[in-house]
Amino acid sequence: MKPYERIAADLRQRIEAGEWAAGETLPTTDQLVARYGHSRQTVRVAVEVLARDGFVRVIKRRGTIVQDRSIARRRIARSTTVMRDPERGYVFPAASRPDEPWEAHGQPKRMLAPVPSDVAERLGVEPGAEVVRRRRVTSPKGEPPFQIADSWIHPDVLAEAPQAGEISTGPGGYLDRIEEAGHGPLEWEETTRVRMPTKEEASLLQVATEMPVWEMTTVGVSARTGRAVEASVRVIPADRAELVSKLQRGPSAQWPVEPVSPQV
Repeated sequence: MKPYERIAADLRQRIEAGEWAAGETLPTTDQLVARYGHSRQTVRVAVEVLARDGFVRVIKRRGTIVQDRSIARRRIARSTTVMRDPERGYVFPAASRPDEPWEAHGQPKRMLAPVPSDVAERLGVEPGAEVVRRRRVTSPKGEPPFQIADSWIHPDVLAEAPQAGEISTGPGGYLDRIEEAGHGPLEWEETTRVRMPTKEEASLLQVATEMPVWEMTTVGVSARTGRAVEASVRVIPADRAELVSKLQRGPSAQWPVEPVSPQV
């Protein structure tokens, strides 16, 4: 085991034993150097390992803060069904039950922002162009921030459905306004990937920048033009969720199965 791995393992064991509670600060780098007898770089790498595993978060001018690991990882069953609620509008596969109370962290925001290159490619706009972004940071009630939800609306579509970009979008939300402008019925495609968070995302989600995140992007396509008109991007800390899919038997795997032929 390498020195940084031994230091990380010892700190992890001490955290799990309750030597430092959630929200408390670990000893400084200099104190850890003195305790373990290794270089500052070795200690820093050990702390990065703990941050990547969700045990700590390094905050500038505050130090290394112990994270709350008592919150259970949520199992997200990923279906492909979009439903409709008479009061809320479209309901997409999500990390919550319909009756589970969630809360917002800070006020929802609507602003012009530089569109990320991957979203720009999907929407067919120039990377970095100023596009309307609707943002919400939410979580199950009483828990730390669970997800950042950003909705990007194509500028041409916003010109046709200006209320979709307002703070109050009306009944059914901005998707209803886009469909009413002649783009319904929308069709959606979802892409999921794992990546590292930006500094802003890590700050909003209260996780370390070394903690990977799930990124789930849902793109809405116009029935009239066949082009993408909006994209919704959700970012979730990787240590807070796991994706679950129920596998189904295909026609060739129906029970009873055919015996496997012996190899010659």
